[in-house]
Amino acid sequence: MKPNWGAAFQIAAVYVGTVVGAGFATGREIVEFFSRFGFFGFISILMSGYLLIFLGTKLMRTAAIINAKSYQEFNEYLFGKYLGTAINFLMLFMLLGVCAVMLSGAGAIFEEQLGLNKIFGIMLTIGLSILVMFVGIKGLFAVNVFVVPLMISFSFMLMILSMKMPSFLENFLFIPYIEDGWKTVIAPFTYTAFNLGLSQAVLVPVASEIKDDQTIKWGGILGGAALTLILISSHSTLVMLPNLETYQIPMAIIMKSLASGFYGIFVFIIYGEIFTSVIGNVFGLERQLKKYISLPSIIIVSLIFIITYFISLINYSTLLSYLYPLFGYITLIFFILLWMRPLPKQK
Repeated sequence: MKPNWGAAFQIAAVYVGTVVGAGFATGREIVEFFSRFGFFGFISILMSGYLLIFLGTKLMRTAAIINAKSYQEFNEYLFGKYLGTAINFLMLFMLLGVCAVMLSGAGAIFEEQLGLNKIFGIMLTIGLSILVMFVGIKGLFAVNVFVVPLMISFSFMLMILSMKMPSFLENFLFIPYIEDGWKTVIAPFTYTAFNLGLSQAVLVPVASEIKDDQTIKWGGILGGAALTLILISSHSTLVMLPNLETYQIPMAIIMKSLASGFYGIFVFIIYGEIFTSVIGNVFGLERQLKKYISLPSIIIVSLIFIITYFISLINYSTLLSYLYPLFGYITLIFFILLWMRPLPKQK
């Protein structure tokens, strides 16, 4: 049976849009997991690419076959009812942590790129988020249709400009000495586990709606391959930046030096990606918490923002470098079970 290529490309776009979050857009996530290890980081990216294709496809195909309507149902299938419930609670805390990282990233843009106060940037993002959530959230998600393709286009443009530089090959092949260099071995697994663990909230219902196995399979392959190419392009650019670990928004620093004419637009795109990520996370958290807490939405959202505000006051790069790898280790059990569990038989 031939796949529906239109639907397959839609699945691929959703997959890419879900994984390409704010940490990805700023470049900080790629630095933490890959680029700081130099050429070994590139090898890790290739391994991650395979895992994103193989396990992303398996996750969606499994969800469609078992007809899971939400990630809660999917986790209960994967872990069993009781452990699945515990994992779903853990997911709530992880989403809170990611939301705090996003807010801290918004503050970092105002501080590092615009020369403004970090707290002002965080408060403005919270205020706009609350306004949009209760006025027009559907319109905001449509922003991703423009933000993600533009960000990817700029990523490839920067890669081409970087490759034209005389020191590109030397920088690309360089292997720096790093005390925790052993992490490059587990980075493909923790990175893939972290991203698939959080992406299942979007990918599971999308796959259940499409249902056609061949279409889902090719959507996962195309989406995983696109993510691999984006990772390679971003890494190829980031390795050209001296002392890349000292910057909170390294991709913006590179844009400023290589294509300053696009710098303002690029900073706006990064902020747009962060903003949509904050809204998406808070919206998902609010819907999940409503199942356990019988309070009005505005109170739940306010509580989420109060908690994440205080966490977001921590330096963005510090917060991301601790929380994202930690969440990667936590979601490894999800990763291992997804890998080992055979694909269910078609009903």
